[in-house]
Amino acid sequence: MTIKVAFIGCGYMASEHAKAFRDIGCELAGVFSRTFARAEAFAAQYSIPTVCESISELHEKTQADVVIIAVPELSVSAVSIAAFEHPWLCLIEKPAGYNIADAEKISRAAHTLQRRAFVALNRRHYSSTRAVATDLRNRPGRRLVHVVDQESPRVALESGQPRLVVDNWMYANSLHVIDYFSVFCRGDLLDVVARGEWRSCEPSFVVATLTFSSGDIGSYEGIWEGPGPWAVTVTTPERRWELRPLEQASFQDYGSRKNEPLAVDESDKRFKPGLYAQALEVLRAARGEHHALPSVNDGLASMRMVERIYGR
Repeated sequence: MTIKVAFIGCGYMASEHAKAFRDIGCELAGVFSRTFARAEAFAAQYSIPTVCESISELHEKTQADVVIIAVPELSVSAVSIAAFEHPWLCLIEKPAGYNIADAEKISRAAHTLQRRAFVALNRRHYSSTRAVATDLRNRPGRRLVHVVDQESPRVALESGQPRLVVDNWMYANSLHVIDYFSVFCRGDLLDVVARGEWRSCEPSFVVATLTFSSGDIGSYEGIWEGPGPWAVTVTTPERRWELRPLEQASFQDYGSRKNEPLAVDESDKRFKPGLYAQALEVLRAARGEHHALPSVNDGLASMRMVERIYGR
């Protein structure tokens, strides 16, 4: 059967999702946005037949199987909770909550209403991430996962981000890389030891060590208002993987000095990286098949890592 997809929000990320879902053969059924004229333009661009003036109308008129929630951070909880009133599968653009309390509110509402709600953590679906995860399945030894994060709240403010979002920028943006601990580290998070107090008035360096019940160790390096790449390395006794940039995976085997790059999947070149593979997972979930989408509870677990690292 053809899966029908509706959209709440019609900005950049909604457009990127629309391209991927259209390509895998889904029916783009309807759109709702606070600005009706923008919704009309979005509908015209992607040949969407129905433009609505409320979330309830969007569900009633489209009977969509899936709704993509791609709205500004400060609107995510209210919009998501309203969407949970209907029985479609919800894919919520990250972050699912601008801080930990907001994320917990979304998670509670999804649980109370027993909704299928997932977070669009698209870096989990990069071909690079999937290649490393696949290789690691056959390597039972301990892992050292090192994450380098670089953030500039000053640039975020200058680009028009609201002050409240920027004051919680570790949830809005650092989450993208901190989530890699949830992907590559096994077991329960036992302890987080952070060095370097976070102060919004004077951001600098934050370094943290995370220990997991599996024996895996996470190392986090946050560089605020300074130079640095986003990068992730995963080291095992036999092989070291590196994602730098995150879309590109390379590995070095024990005893070798050579770094071997892997080819980037074509879908990560044709679409915003991770979105095509993510759309396929949404399709599987909508059909009741096994899938690899992170639930709102999975997203909340990564948000709680952010909270423990930054102490706020």
